Amino acid sequence: MGRALIVVDVQNDFCEGGALAVAGGAAVAEQVSDLLSRAGDAYDVVVATADWHEPLPHDNAGHFAVGADPDYVATWPEHCVRDTAGAAYHPALRLPEGTVHVRKGQGRQDYSGFEGVVTPAESAAGAGALADAAPAGLADTLRAQAVDGVDVVGLATDHCVTATALDALDAGFDVRVLTDLTAGVGVRTTIDALTRLAARGVTLTTSDAR
Repeated sequence: MGRALIVVDVQNDFCEGGALAVAGGAAVAEQVSDLLSRAGDAYDVVVATADWHEPLPHDNAGHFAVGADPDYVATWPEHCVRDTAGAAYHPALRLPEGTVHVRKGQGRQDYSGFEGVVTPAESAAGAGALADAAPAGLADTLRAQAVDGVDVVGLATDHCVTATALDALDAGFDVRVLTDLTAGVGVRTTIDALTRLAARGVTLTTSDAR
């Protein structure tokens, strides 16, 4: 059986200078690229997820705060709007040919990559339009490629990384989170998220010890 690396939401809007920046986001992009360069052959499949929201005034099922201040728990500032530079992968993230791309939050409140839709590869511009494709879920896509385990990295530890890891676990995959290749929004929420993951049976490890 095989193993996949799931790179969660390493997008411009979640990195320094972006609309919803996570401290250390750019470093995560560089470090994930380094892992893929030196040890990418350890993975049978590489997956990259991305938020791909509708622009205001669409609230993406309440995900965007409209007419009120965001609470940064259930409502957020406008970010990762489809076909914008903010929604593109960070330029330091270098993904291999054949990467499986998943877009989520298309008018919804998706956090987990397993809630998104597998799409064709992006254009060279990084944030270009995609060709039409029949919707496919990530879990079925991984199973079709004989994957039974996943390593999860990316942004943010306390939100979409945790949601993706827990959904992978619920889908029956062996799950590891490589904590040195993640960055969280807050210290307390990150600690709480990692505690929750460990309690559910997710292995917390690092890229060197995986």
